[in-house]
This record gives sequence, C-alpha cells and structure tokens, in this order.
Amino acid sequence: MLGACATPQGDYPSLAIRDAERAEGQFETGEPARLDVPPVEVDLTGGLDARLTSLVSAAREAHEEFVSVQPRATQLVSAASGSAVGSDSWAAAQVALAELDSARSRAAVPLGDLDMLYTAARVAAEDASAIEAARDAVVALVGEEDAALEALRGKIR
Repeated sequence: MLGACATPQGDYPSLAIRDAERAEGQFETGEPARLDVPPVEVDLTGGLDARLTSLVSAAREAHEEFVSVQPRATQLVSAASGSAVGSDSWAAAQVALAELDSARSRAAVPLGDLDMLYTAARVAAEDASAIEAARDAVVALVGEEDAALEALRGKIR
C-alpha cells in the first residue's frame, strides 16, 4: 500500500507558469452593440373606452372557458392523485391541466395589452384610472385562475 508514496522525487513536472501560459498584449474590446428599439405607438385618445371594454370582455370570455374546463380537470386530477408519474390517469390529468393553462394564457393576452396602455398613460402623465380599473378586473380573473391551477398541480405532484 505504501508503494505509491515511495516513488522517486524528480519524475514530476514543474508547476511553474510556462511561456505558453503567459498573457501578453492587449485585446481590443470594440464598440458595444446597440439595440434599436422602435417606439411603441399607443393611442390614448380616440376609442379608449371601447378598447378597454373589448379587452375586458376578451379576458372574461377566456375566463368562462377556463371555468367550463375546470370541473373536468378537477375530476381527472383527483383520479390521478397518488398515481405513478407516466400512468394513464396521470397523463390524462396533465392534458387537462394543459387545457387550463391554455385558457389562462388567453386571459393573460388582454392583460398584456392593458399593461401597455397603463404604462403609456402613466408615462404621458394622463389619467389612467379607467385603464387601471379594467386592468384590476383582468388581474383578478387571472389571479383566480392561477390559484386554481396551483391547487390542482399540488394534488398531482
């Protein structure tokens, strides 16, 4: 066992820095790349009320779809609770959760537009109270959907 400790002293390479390891000269950094971000055109004057109504109704339609798919998803997740990952019941529950995610995504699209309108109004120092009210309504719907999805995912882990 001690044979490895009794090797001759001069057979090991030096740990000193070799000539090839020395850094010489300077590297040119160059100009940083600039991103050309086009300005976002947001019309806050004409038809804002109609646009807000349209966005909120689109979010409500998506929420209604979410609510219509939710009982089936709940049933499938309950059936898959405790089952092995990859089993048929687990896979069916995952598909149902994906349907719920899809409906939630459709509700989040109008929220993105409302966020853009809200930000543009705040930057322009205009009254954003109507946009904020519409945004809060959609945030409440999406929050409700997020809570339902989280509860269902917690049952199937």
